[in-house]
Amino acid sequence: MSVDLIFKIAAVGILVSVLSQVLKHSGREEQALQGFSLFCSGLCRIYTICLSRSRACLHCRLRGERT
Repeated sequence: MSVDLIFKIAAVGILVSVLSQVLKHSGREEQALQGFSLFCSGLCRIYTICLSRSRACLHCRLRGERT
């Protein structure tokens, strides 16, 4: 996992939190919750991809193959 990916996740998280606060103050909490849930689902997808790649790498190393 590269550092760029971590920075992108952090930037999107900050953006979502700022938009969430703006929407809460304007009385639109439903949209704020939807934005947060979309961010979390995207984060789960990234986590799943990273986990599957690390499993594949570990599986190859256990078998003695190179990636």
